[in-house]
Amino acid sequence: MTTTVTPAVLKPPTVPRRRTRKRWTRLVSPLVLLVVWEAAARTGVLPPEKVPAPSLVAETGWRLAADGQLTTHLLDSLTRALIGLGIGGSLAVVLAAAAALLRIGDDTIDPPVQMARMLPHLGLVPLLIIWVGIGEELKISLVALGSFFPLYFNTYAGIRDIDQRLVEAARTCGLNQWQLLRHVVLPGALPSLFLGLRLAIGAGWLSLVVGEQVNAQTGIGFLMMEAREFAQTDVVVLGLVIYALLGLISDVLIRFLEKRTLTWRRGLQAT
Repeated sequence: MTTTVTPAVLKPPTVPRRRTRKRWTRLVSPLVLLVVWEAAARTGVLPPEKVPAPSLVAETGWRLAADGQLTTHLLDSLTRALIGLGIGGSLAVVLAAAAALLRIGDDTIDPPVQMARMLPHLGLVPLLIIWVGIGEELKISLVALGSFFPLYFNTYAGIRDIDQRLVEAARTCGLNQWQLLRHVVLPGALPSLFLGLRLAIGAGWLSLVVGEQVNAQTGIGFLMMEAREFAQTDVVVLGLVIYALLGLISDVLIRFLEKRTLTWRRGLQAT
């Protein structure tokens, strides 16, 4: 009598699914704030002439966008912000790398930067007016100054925090100076560089708010100043909302780029 043995069916090992938090939950608190704000404005708790309702602000934004005014001011503000961030950010990364990697750079670059960071760059507006005038150069200079220091110090710290043992191991493996910078220094400094970039963008937008209120003819800041003279509170609040949204969108884009670039990093996840 023969016994038939049925081969066991091997099931592939189950891979636990990664829990992904629903991102829409992050919208709950802002929506609640908007509802509370709308209700307070409609019931008179918040005076309409002081703090208009979100629906009125949205209506004003739609009206300004329909006649093209908002687009013109927004594009001019974005242009100033991008140019200033490009100048200040590039200069910050180059000087931070030179100060962190070279002894002579550390001795000659870092001390003046450390001294200059104690000066409030927005307090330099009168001096900048004398140096560069009250035109576009002033707005771009303020954005460049605002974005320079966060990016410089975070890049400098990111390079200096690289473990020396990694550098020695890379040299032992035969990496030359360029390969060492590419495969060790750059990946090690990228997390701090992205953090500095996020802070630099926030400081750049803050600087632009001040810069566009000095002899500007276009821009969101100019739109707010013009509205203040005519007591158009809804336009002023609209400008603040636009600045906040621009900062939020910039931060989201940087975080997305950081996530795609630093795929090798596994940090602590919120539970």
